[in-house]
Amino acid sequence: MKKLLKIVLAGVLAVSMAVMVCACSKTDNTSSQTQTTTSTTQSDTKPVILVVSFGTSYNDSREKTIGAIEKAIQTANPDYEVRRAFTSQIIIDKLKERDNLEIDNVEQAFDRLVSDGVKKVVVQPTHLMNGYEYDDLAKATEQYRAKFDAVAMGKPLLSSDDDFDKIAKLLPEITTNKDDTAYVFMGHGTEHDANGVYTKLQTKLSADTNYFIGTVEATPTLDDVVRMAKDGGYKKVTLQPLMVVAGDHANNDMASDEEDSWKSVFEKDGFEVECVLKGLGEFEEIQNIYVDHVKTAIAELK
Repeated sequence: MKKLLKIVLAGVLAVSMAVMVCACSKTDNTSSQTQTTTSTTQSDTKPVILVVSFGTSYNDSREKTIGAIEKAIQTANPDYEVRRAFTSQIIIDKLKERDNLEIDNVEQAFDRLVSDGVKKVVVQPTHLMNGYEYDDLAKATEQYRAKFDAVAMGKPLLSSDDDFDKIAKLLPEITTNKDDTAYVFMGHGTEHDANGVYTKLQTKLSADTNYFIGTVEATPTLDDVVRMAKDGGYKKVTLQPLMVVAGDHANNDMASDEEDSWKSVFEKDGFEVECVLKGLGEFEEIQNIYVDHVKTAIAELK
């Protein structure tokens, strides 16, 4: 009886050990498969073009401008994934609270790229110039550079002489271009040295003497462009934003009925005023400049 009991116990022990070995073998295989899948997913992750904009809470204008630029970039670069980030936390918070729309800020966007295993990144700003916003973005990009295999940063809208020539040619084409009308484009303006882009663009427009550029927060000022229109003998004025998006500045500082809006100031001086609420980003020619800048950045990936 004891001998029989020993045989049974030995059999049970053998079966138990076989089950444990089998289980261990299955666990190891599963772990190996998981690692292979993860590795494959990361290696197959598309490179990303991160399109960075200041942002706007004007939904219609956002999709006609920023959205249109992003779509143009995506169409031109099907092997890349295009993602969005905004630099204005105020706008990000407003969209989240008002519309339950979540948009990454720059840091969140970079962290997400790292978490997703992206290895190659092109950062393309939609800024007009290389001012303070561009400088901050360039600094953030450098801080994250070591986390990727290759990073490149595209230029803002007004960078090369060719950019200025294209936009100087475009502005008369996107207006009614009547000789009796002064066409006044409202830029943002900045204390940064990059504010000189407005003067340079004005010089490029010198052949079209009824086209004037002013800024909200720098020079040339509203008073400057009012004087230019008066000196030219014009009685009609068309106001249009020299901004990628027709957002708060265009709708309020330029086109509102507030006492200090550009529209109201020109009307007080006896001008007949028309306001065109179209951001530059709506125009295909502008979108194509950004596409060209992305192309250049991709060629510089390192």
